[in-house]
Formats: sequence, C-alpha cells, structure tokens
Amino acid sequence: MSRIKVKTKKEIELIRSAGALAAETLVRAGEMCKPGVNTLEIDEFIGDFTNKNGGISACLGYYDYPRYACISLNEVVCHGIPSEKTILKEGDIVNIDITTILAGYHGDCSAMFCVGNVSPEAKELVDVAKQCLEEGIRAAEMPKARFSDIGCAIQPIADEHGFSVVEDYCGHGIGRGFHEEPNVLHYANRGPSPFIEIGNVFTIEPMINAGKPGTKTLKDGWTAVTVDGKLSAQWEHTMALTKNGIDILTLPR
Repeated sequence: MSRIKVKTKKEIELIRSAGALAAETLVRAGEMCKPGVNTLEIDEFIGDFTNKNGGISACLGYYDYPRYACISLNEVVCHGIPSEKTILKEGDIVNIDITTILAGYHGDCSAMFCVGNVSPEAKELVDVAKQCLEEGIRAAEMPKARFSDIGCAIQPIADEHGFSVVEDYCGHGIGRGFHEEPNVLHYANRGPSPFIEIGNVFTIEPMINAGKPGTKTLKDGWTAVTVDGKLSAQWEHTMALTKNGIDILTLPR
C-alpha cells in the first residue's frame, strides 16, 4: 500500500485558496437554481466567474469532459452534463459539483439545491446526504482514524433512513492532481485501509440514493443515473487533517 501524499502548510493554504474560489462560485451558482433556468446558463456563469477570479475550471477537458462543472438533477447521481435542454422546474433537487484550479492546486466541492418546494422525501434525502458528509468528517478527525472509518460512519445513517450509499464512486486525495490517492469509500468497508495522517488532503463526497445503490452510465459516457430511477443526493468538501483536527478547505472567502 503506497503512502498517501502529505502536504506542507504552504500547499494546504494554496488548496484553501482554490477551494475558497470554488465554494464562492458554488454559492452563487446555487442562487441561480430557480424554475425556468437551464443548466447551461448556470455552467456558463461558473466558467466566467472562475476565469474572472484567476481560476481554471478543472472539469473542462478532463478526459474530454465538455463543460465547466457537473450539474446533476434528481435521479442523476453525478457527472450530469449541463445543457440548454435541461431546464429546472419546481420540485427538482440539483447537485452542482465544482472543481477549481488556482496557482496549480485544486479545490473540489459540491452542494444540493432545492428548486422551489420539493417533496418531503426529496427534502429528507438532501438533509440525510448532508448529515452523511458531516458524520464522515467527524469520523476522519477521531484519534488514529483510518480512511475506512469514514464509510463506516456514513453507512448506518443512510440505512437508518431506508436509503443506500453509492459504491461506484468515491472521494479521493487532491492537491496538484485532481484525483490523487487514496480512494475514500463512503460505504462500510473494514478492509485494509491506511491511517489518516496530518497533512493528508482529501475529499468526502457521499452519494446517497433513495432506492438501490447501483448506477448506470448513459450513452454520453458521463451521466450516471440511479438504476431504479429514484432520487440521489450528494454533498462534498475538500479537507485537510491538521494537528488541530479536520480543516475544511472549501469554504467561501
């Protein structure tokens, strides 16, 4: 098992700067989530705002991905491609996932937004997914925590509410690279897992489904949807373990 990169304080601050711009962009993009707005409009804002603030959108061109961000509605688990044809309507739940490069370092975050009034089930799913992220963060800062402890903290919360945890996608290390070691699993898995060390920087980004945990990828090669057509929700932060505990690096300036 190879050793996970340990970032210096300077590197962590550079990731924080990228994360702060990503987070500020995310807040502003979320304010656009209203009935009648199409997801391409939101994506173009994300690209423009990122560029005007000296950043680069990491998604654009990554393995030929065509847009600045991933915008995933309802049954779309992740990697929804923004489109003029995808128009938000009352009751939709929307995940916006933004990764920004600033001074060579990445900051990665996502959040859920409700379009107008949503169903009680949708609201519960959005709230539980956020709780899963928060409990995963708490697990990561426990003494002598392992990366596997994150999923073991998340799984019971989803189970308690009758939801499921997606196993096809995971969190990851991050820094100069978009995706670095390790893979951060969000489901209960007690297999061999490294300890979380001071200086490790990584994302926690649980995807929680209202139905079955499985996903399938559409013909565009990117859009992942639930196998049963039921709703999915996700929240994400980039964070570092420091001597004072977990430091969330994707908070707005």
